[in-house]
Amino acid sequence: MDMIINLGLLLIFCAVLFLPFFMKKVEYNLEIFLFVCGAAALTIAGFASIPGATTGWSWTIIAEALTTPLDIARVGGVPIGIVQVVLIIGFLIYYFHHQLEQAINNIVDKLSIMVIVPALIIVLGFISSIISAILAAIILIEIINSLPLIKEVKIEITVVACFAIGLGAGLTPLGEPLSTIVVSKLSGEPYHADFWFLFHKIGLYIIPAILLLGVVGLVILRRWHSGREKLECIVEREAIGEVVVRAGKVYLFIMALVFLGEGFKPLILEFIVRIPPEALYWANMVSAVLDNATLAAAEIGPALSNSQITGALVALLISGGMLIPGNIPNIIAAGKMKISSREWARVGVPLGIALMVVFFGILFIPGWLGIAVPV
Repeated sequence: MDMIINLGLLLIFCAVLFLPFFMKKVEYNLEIFLFVCGAAALTIAGFASIPGATTGWSWTIIAEALTTPLDIARVGGVPIGIVQVVLIIGFLIYYFHHQLEQAINNIVDKLSIMVIVPALIIVLGFISSIISAILAAIILIEIINSLPLIKEVKIEITVVACFAIGLGAGLTPLGEPLSTIVVSKLSGEPYHADFWFLFHKIGLYIIPAILLLGVVGLVILRRWHSGREKLECIVEREAIGEVVVRAGKVYLFIMALVFLGEGFKPLILEFIVRIPPEALYWANMVSAVLDNATLAAAEIGPALSNSQITGALVALLISGGMLIPGNIPNIIAAGKMKISSREWARVGVPLGIALMVVFFGILFIPGWLGIAVPV
């Protein structure tokens, strides 16, 4: 029975991973597709029997799916819901788009776009740990979307910046749900995790990665911008109805991620958490399509060593940028800028794999050679 359940969940996982790239109807209705897949996974998971774990449909899961889009992070104890933020920012841009357009044009007049873009990637990457990944992503989109760049370049820079935001958000409990969960689970013996625990744990790796992503953004910009004449910045003014529809799609998207995370719990508990640290590092690439907070909740615990915790966290944070469902900033950016799954993956997958290879070498190879690595 368990084999049939796992096979069914694996088929759904493959559908989530591949169908958006090969079926236009799925790609154009990604929110509905993921919601249906999440509901199917949750239904199948209900037949699994895992000691000490509750699987399948429950009122708790339904309540979580309904409320998570409205309370996905907390800043100073105040709940921040992604749907409310999307609505509020959308309304503000609708009513003040001329002022925003003028402000951005003034910045571009005074500073080279070659300075603005890498600085934006780096600054948002760092401050996302304080203002939350949600707000950082909203700020990113409105600035990038209005810059005098062709769409292809905007997409590439947006994907790079979302990597930076996702990485930076993992440095404090204010950044994203993953970091909040990890600090909570490690607050007791032997780690006594506090507000700065993650910064001390992975900051040595994350900070250089954000700086490197700023350089990547500059390289992308130079490839296009060389010899081009200056263009005017234009801030798009959406209709009120479009703002509301986009917020509704984001709500459905987050609900789908909750269902997928809970629905795939049997696979996570049965296989992923039992593999060795080096293999777990690569297995965490599944967070490109699953909620990395769910994986962190299943994997991270006080029984893990320092090196296991560091490796798992770095892999989860990097992999979250590879595909649209992997992280909240990706979802916001793709929805606002109409970035398709294929367009995102064209940039996100090779960039994510490159970062994974680099950090695998940094985290694990020295240990194989008997060299101590800071963890």
